[in-house]
Amino acid sequence: MALAAALLVLLVATPAAYAVQYTVGDSTGWTTTGDYTTWVQGKTFTVGDTLLFNYDSSHSLDEVTQSDYDNCNSGNALKTHSDGNTVITLSNTGPMYFICPTVGHCAGGMKLAVNVVAASGNTPPTTSPPSGSTTPSGTPPSGSTSSPPPPPSVAPSITNNGLMLGFSLVLGAVLAIMS
Repeated sequence: MALAAALLVLLVATPAAYAVQYTVGDSTGWTTTGDYTTWVQGKTFTVGDTLLFNYDSSHSLDEVTQSDYDNCNSGNALKTHSDGNTVITLSNTGPMYFICPTVGHCAGGMKLAVNVVAASGNTPPTTSPPSGSTTPSGTPPSGSTSSPPPPPSVAPSITNNGLMLGFSLVLGAVLAIMS
């Protein structure tokens, strides 16, 4: 019975070991001085990962559609946050768009587009990539000047492998003690 419980814990905890929390803008945070087009490059955002937005009271965070992202329009926000320490869980594949709705901030570059891939890394996104790509007709979206995020990587990061190894060692020790 104890072995079955331990295996159940392993099955439940394994997906969490692969989730990554990205601090948007790294140590700079969500600010008007951030370069989020550069920050997103080289990162693979996977279902289950989280984005941590750290910002002061002069900013907030809106999740928006691609059109509202391209036009810096916060009037139709899908979700709005203003707690200064917002965690967004990436729960679906496809593009996600974020802007600061403070007047002038988005137009000054305070906006972020990420493309979320499936947790296995083998399933392509189910929707089109963020702005900078082409529309279904093959033409660039109007007003689009930003480039899309890089293609997803299928290799897990070294950090994730280390987490899994550590978890496996702890589980092995627990099973050894129980037997």
